[in-house]
Amino acid sequence: MLKQSGIFSIISATLLTLFFSLISLEISAQAILEPVKVGLIVPLSGPWARPGQVMRVAAELAVEEINEQGGIAALGGAPLELVVYDAGDNVERAKNAAQRMVAEEPDLIGAVGAYLSSFTLAVTEVTERAEVPILTLSYSDLITSRGFNYVFQTSASGAVQSSGALPVLMDMAESASGHRPETIAIIMDNTAASEAFVKPFFETNILEEYGLELVVNEVFTPPLANATSLIQHIRAEQPDLLLLLPTAISDTKLLLEKMNEFRLGRGLIPTISNGAAMGDPDLLSNMPGFLLEGVMSIVANWSTRGQEELIDKFKDVSGEPWMTQHPLSTYGHVWLFKQALEQSSSRDSTVIANTLRNMTLSDGAVNYFPGNSLSFDQTGKRIDAGILVIQWQEGEPITVFPEREALRSILWPGE
Repeated sequence: MLKQSGIFSIISATLLTLFFSLISLEISAQAILEPVKVGLIVPLSGPWARPGQVMRVAAELAVEEINEQGGIAALGGAPLELVVYDAGDNVERAKNAAQRMVAEEPDLIGAVGAYLSSFTLAVTEVTERAEVPILTLSYSDLITSRGFNYVFQTSASGAVQSSGALPVLMDMAESASGHRPETIAIIMDNTAASEAFVKPFFETNILEEYGLELVVNEVFTPPLANATSLIQHIRAEQPDLLLLLPTAISDTKLLLEKMNEFRLGRGLIPTISNGAAMGDPDLLSNMPGFLLEGVMSIVANWSTRGQEELIDKFKDVSGEPWMTQHPLSTYGHVWLFKQALEQSSSRDSTVIANTLRNMTLSDGAVNYFPGNSLSFDQTGKRIDAGILVIQWQEGEPITVFPEREALRSILWPGE
């Protein structure tokens, strides 16, 4: 009996050990497969709710695709989880949302957002203290000039866009028409965005370097009451290029209506703006599409060649007529975090930030941004960030330059 009892004791002990081992393995497996959390902080209420909503759709689409493809392989197939916070309609609310995000989600590996540069500047002060890396499209040069270690700007900054605009315009004009422009006109409002864009034209000799004569320089305070005198000046000078830089939709409408009335619109004078606002779907809700025909804008990102499948999927899911730079970049940012997670095999936000700073991509997430490679300098600013030119053609803003990324050819007067 004693011998038999001993055998039972051994068996019992073995089974008990096996039982606890299985429990331990199960707990370990569950820990490995805990979701990897990425934050999204964008305006989901107030005047900028529409771009915020489509950025959310794009982020959710990227997370869904990554999880359908097996999650993060380097972390045992752990799925991504998107945690969403509303930046609201002002800087203070955006900052409060960031504070809630880092307090409520201490295991975040990173975040994307926050739409307006002013929002992003406030949000990144919070995420920097929390050591949470954030990827953003926002343009402001201040974003990467504060000595922060956890902010990464995938767009060309405001200074890069403004200083790089003129060479792009000259190359584009010569490529499309065979002739280099000799005269340029500027009509702009006196907002900070417009003034920053033209700053190099007046503080450097760049116009002289490119052989351009400034024949019109008109500045107005929005909202514009009457555009007649501004467009009369354009009709009198007939410039080779017109930089049209309003920021309010109402001013854009008034200027384009007057250009059409004076038979200067619909691309008869090459008209170029700056920023994604000139490609916003809301423009078609406020003016007839023919007024926009031929108008171009310089942007940091837009739908390009090779992204057609993604664009169609996004349009189906979101109901939007096209994919602007904001959802496209947000989608790319989620995939960029996926690549950083795979390279680092870590959930540590500090490790993720260091991985982002030291990685150079020539495939994967880089396909959702202009250029052939993607890397950051030590400030988080993207190295050699490119710019694109979009043009309204048949009721839709289409990428037309550079040629390697264009979906259509430029429509140029006289072609």
